Amino acid sequence: MSTHPISGLTSHRTGRRARGRDIHEQHRTATPLELLFDLSFVVAIALAASQLHHGVMEHHTGRALVGFLIAFWATWWAWMNYTWFASAYDDDSAVFRLLTLLQMVGVLVFATGVPGLFSGDFRVGVLGYVVMRLALVVQWLLAARGDPARRTTCLRYAGGIALVQLGWVARLWLAPEWGWPVFVLLMALEMAVPLWAERAGGTPWHAHHIAERYSLLLIITLGEVVLGATNAVAAMWQTFGWTLNLALVGLGSTALVFALWWMYFLLPSGDALHRHRERSFGWGYGHVAIFVSAAAIGAGLEVVADVLKAGKEAAEQAISATGQAAPVATQAGHATNAAHGVSPLYAITMVALAQAMFMVSLWAIYSRTTRAEAGQGLLTLACAACVALGPLAVWLGAALPWGLLLLSLGPAIAIVYNERGRRHCTEAFAVR
Repeated sequence: MSTHPISGLTSHRTGRRARGRDIHEQHRTATPLELLFDLSFVVAIALAASQLHHGVMEHHTGRALVGFLIAFWATWWAWMNYTWFASAYDDDSAVFRLLTLLQMVGVLVFATGVPGLFSGDFRVGVLGYVVMRLALVVQWLLAARGDPARRTTCLRYAGGIALVQLGWVARLWLAPEWGWPVFVLLMALEMAVPLWAERAGGTPWHAHHIAERYSLLLIITLGEVVLGATNAVAAMWQTFGWTLNLALVGLGSTALVFALWWMYFLLPSGDALHRHRERSFGWGYGHVAIFVSAAAIGAGLEVVADVLKAGKEAAEQAISATGQAAPVATQAGHATNAAHGVSPLYAITMVALAQAMFMVSLWAIYSRTTRAEAGQGLLTLACAACVALGPLAVWLGAALPWGLLLLSLGPAIAIVYNERGRRHCTEAFAVR
């Protein structure tokens, strides 16, 4: 008899059926397979953020935003469903691994179709999405066979997911006027399946494992912010060389990434979910706003990078017209300078709005999950208001690098308040 290398559950490799993981299992962490699975989603997230960036620069912000939300929702939803299933039923069998591989293939096909989602062509995206979902259906059927106590729950998952996939395929042949109403309906049905299935009995997911898995996806999503920050710094260096503004862009963008990371890990997700499993749906579903906003910040920083590059063109035009060097403010992204018609004010506002969404969403999840009495609501409003300082400074005439640096002020206040509060008033920050 072989056993699971992590938990000791009987493996499918010997013909025995795993009956679900132990929700109190000690030292449960993400497996190497889960980490590999996450890597396949990097491409889809990066393509969605990149398409949003290009859409904004081409003055198609509304359409690009819709495409971005669709692409990110589908990516997140497929990842989330697999993650919760694996937390409950990962037995490390060959069958489980191969079905995970099939879902990874589906992710790559879906990623190939992401650009089409922004132009209204859903064919490739739907193909990849359905491949991911049908592989999960098979996993739920295997879980139903191996876990008689939760057979009804597993069959509800399998049946519900399968039926909705028929809807996604059928939607491809609908008249255009029915496309969006049916899309919203199918999205709602997808998100209703777990709510309906879990009414028949909860699955044995592991609280700390789930918390770790979500934190890993956040780090992957913050990778888009790091990429945007890197491109912004590169734009300044390649255009103007070593300057004070280069230091401000580097400090501001890096501090913003670091502050968002620090803020997220103030949330005691593992302990809260372990003590209150009934709060898992709000916590799990609510994270989509955090992930979306983090990816949007990355796209916004890419727009900032393009605006900074435009400073070189403005400087060269000024030299050609007057024979004199352009002012430093113009070179660094002054409010009157624009890249492809996108002004520095527009760029910094895009980042600020996404950051405010991140902070408010994080507070909402923190409040609902912990029920702590630490005055986080007023703090969040104050910190979100501080986010407006960046766009305000640029609007008043400050160079874009200064506005970028000011965006870190709000998160810094939240971090200091929480870190000091936890040391001096532990009870007020405790999970209730």
